[in-house]
Amino acid sequence: FQFFLLAHLANSLLVPERSHSHLPCSRKRVALFIFGDSNYDAGNNNYINTITSFQANFPPYGETFFHYPTGRFSDGRLISDFIAEYAKLPLLPPYKQPGDHNFSYGVNFASSGAGALSETYEGLVIDLKTQLLYFKSVKKMLEQKLGQEEAQEMLSRAVYLFNVGTNDYTSPFATDALRFYSKEEFVGMVVGNLTVVAQGIYKTGGRKFGFVNLAPIGCVPFMRLLNIANGGECVEEATAFAKLHNIALSKVLKRLERRLNGFKYSYFDFYTTSSEILNNPSKYGFKEAKSACCGSGPFRGLNSCGGKRGVKEYELCSNPREYVFFDFAHPTEMVNQQTAQLMWSGTSDVVSPYNLKTFF
Repeated sequence: FQFFLLAHLANSLLVPERSHSHLPCSRKRVALFIFGDSNYDAGNNNYINTITSFQANFPPYGETFFHYPTGRFSDGRLISDFIAEYAKLPLLPPYKQPGDHNFSYGVNFASSGAGALSETYEGLVIDLKTQLLYFKSVKKMLEQKLGQEEAQEMLSRAVYLFNVGTNDYTSPFATDALRFYSKEEFVGMVVGNLTVVAQGIYKTGGRKFGFVNLAPIGCVPFMRLLNIANGGECVEEATAFAKLHNIALSKVLKRLERRLNGFKYSYFDFYTTSSEILNNPSKYGFKEAKSACCGSGPFRGLNSCGGKRGVKEYELCSNPREYVFFDFAHPTEMVNQQTAQLMWSGTSDVVSPYNLKTFF
């Protein structure tokens, strides 16, 4: 659901083949390394030179759980925070946060607005390949701290969690690139870059990976706002990118599993589960699935939550738990929690060939 789209400019079921229920377990702690965009960013963008469209370090972000803004694009915790909790790990700090880090639990490299392509919001975010470079720096620090053998064992047992792609399809770079590439070619570039990073982690010793596919990106409040002339319906052209991406990613992961010895992955069908929530909100405890809790304009779809992104006036709902979206494109903590529960212990119709619980 994370979508920077063109917001800062506007404001200035894949069927699984099989399911595995058990993996060898160990008494030692399993670390978690997090990569991606605003769905997972715990505050890295607080510490980089960027603009407020890519930051959430001001109220009312963080109001319901932390009771202060942390840099997370939600009213509370993110999917990755819940996964860490279920794995009995502490909240993992952003890599860019100053101070001494204990990387033995893992760390969070995600950056709001980031894409698999370095050209996506270039200069304003930490792109995926740079996140990989940061991980390699952490690997060296762990080797110095633990010794090479123990560090290697830790990294081979760790889980590497990814959520990236939406910004690649909704950034100004995508608009320009699509004059030269077909949709299929562009999707191939995005999934190709994601594959290169996953293989880079594999080469350093990583073996267990968690991926989510893309939600119907044309149905977020900002997209509905852009389509107000058509009654605020979902923008199907945008969602078509998500469908192409999801097919390509699924194929690539199956190929990597065949080719890379010991490569194991969890693939979560975010498209289907989020579509289910959007189409049947009351079934999951929500009253509003089209308009955001925080923002302005039709569907509260302007990227104005907090009043620090060009548009100072904004509206704020009284109970974010009743909403699917907290702001123009990001889900509430309640949605994040429901999603994380399915990623953690869901059945093979939504997460396969492993769920994340089997990795810890």
